[in-house]
Amino acid sequence: MSLFINFNGKLLPEETPIITANNRGLRYGDGLFETMKLQNGEIRLFDIHMERLFKSLKLMKFDLPVLFTEEFIRESVLELARKNTLEQLARVRLNVFRGAGGLYDPENLHPNYIIEVMPLPDHYLHLNENGLIVNTYDFSRKSGWDHFANCKTNNYLPYIMAALDAKKSGIDDCFIWNHRDRICEATTANIFWIRDSVIFTPPLSEGCVAGVMRHWLMKQLEDRGYKLHEMYLTLEELEKAEEVFLTNATYGIRWVKSFRNITYTNSLTQKIYKELL
Repeated sequence: MSLFINFNGKLLPEETPIITANNRGLRYGDGLFETMKLQNGEIRLFDIHMERLFKSLKLMKFDLPVLFTEEFIRESVLELARKNTLEQLARVRLNVFRGAGGLYDPENLHPNYIIEVMPLPDHYLHLNENGLIVNTYDFSRKSGWDHFANCKTNNYLPYIMAALDAKKSGIDDCFIWNHRDRICEATTANIFWIRDSVIFTPPLSEGCVAGVMRHWLMKQLEDRGYKLHEMYLTLEELEKAEEVFLTNATYGIRWVKSFRNITYTNSLTQKIYKELL
């Protein structure tokens, strides 16, 4: 299937070359991205995505044009979805980055952007029956003191290396350590764990990405009377956990079956998934 992308407002075949060698996004990772789910013509959790996006753009000192608004982004995504005939179920990736220039002398601070709308398999609409097998990635540490730690920036090296390590090891995912030697997240997801009917997740101060699904799910759980606490995640906590699951905006919730030599159940995870997703 031949797809189109949106590059700065132009719909182009996805194989079209679009950046030069002096692009700051390529040279320095000077940008950020959002990954969203489009379902039945609607961008799910769009308002929360945009809240995170524009907060991050401000933090990264982008000079935003007046017309670069939430509604502009929504209409651009839906236009591309129609062009690719993918309005029923798709993954949307919005990448915003600065253009040409050196480290100290960017051409300007305006945003360039790429929108992609790609097919999403039907199994993303269901809780995974085969639980994930995970371990830790031990060759990097993420800093909770970094103001950019909660943003989805293009500086993605720890996650890339952790994903490669998971694939090489024949497992499904890896957990990421922070600088305090505590676990803060997985390669593309936030972490929740359950013990004695209480649901836990690391606070954002631990350095995890401020996940859209994390944000939404925490509010839904609290509104429905579930016991929910933000708490540091150590190896000892994982050893005592009864259930573990991961969240992101594309698949919602995924059940973790085992971590190292520990096996988890999923009864409450299933209940939460059926009730909320």
